[in-house]
Amino acid sequence: MQKIMPLVPKKLFLTKGVGIDKNKLSSFELALRNAGIEKCNIVYVSSILPPKCKIISKQEGLKHLNAGEITFCVMARTETNEPNRLVSASVGIAMPKDLDAYGYLSEHHSYGQTAKISGDYAEDLAATMLASTLGIPFDPNQAWDERKQVYRTSAHIFKTRNISQSAEGHKDGLWTTVIAAAILLFE
Repeated sequence: MQKIMPLVPKKLFLTKGVGIDKNKLSSFELALRNAGIEKCNIVYVSSILPPKCKIISKQEGLKHLNAGEITFCVMARTETNEPNRLVSASVGIAMPKDLDAYGYLSEHHSYGQTAKISGDYAEDLAATMLASTLGIPFDPNQAWDERKQVYRTSAHIFKTRNISQSAEGHKDGLWTTVIAAAILLFE
C-alpha cells in the first residue's frame, strides 16, 4: 500500500482586497480580483502556521498560483450593503522563535473597526493562542501593546504581524466586500 504524503505548506503569502457591486457574490469576486486570487478555487482552513513555513511577498506568491488550482487559505471576509458602514477583515500571524514549532493564524471579521484596530485584534488573537500553547504566562487584561512586549521578550515568541483591509459601505447601498488572506503554498 502506498503511503500518502502529508500535505504541509512550505510557504505562504498575504493579500487583501475590496470589491463593490450590486450583487453580493460579485462584490466578493471583485475583492478576490483585487487581491489577485480570483483564478483559484479557494478552500478555507483553520489556524495553524506550519513549522518552517516561509512568508514570501505577494508578488512572489502569485507566481505559484495556476488557474483552477485548489488553493488553501486562512481568510477573513466581511460585507455590507449599508451605506457608509465600516467593514474590516484581518488575518493575524504569530510565529515562534523555534522554526521547528508551529505558529498560529487568526482571522477577524468586523464592523465599525478600522483596519488598524481590526489588524491589532487579529494579531493579538494569534499571539495569545501561541502564547497559551507555549505556556507563556500573560495577563489577558493587559493591553495588546503590553502583552506584545511580554511575548517578544520570552524565550519562545516570536514575531507577529497582520494584514487588514477595511472600507466603508458604498454610498448608494451597493455590496462592499473586504477580504484579508494568508495563502498557503506547497512548493
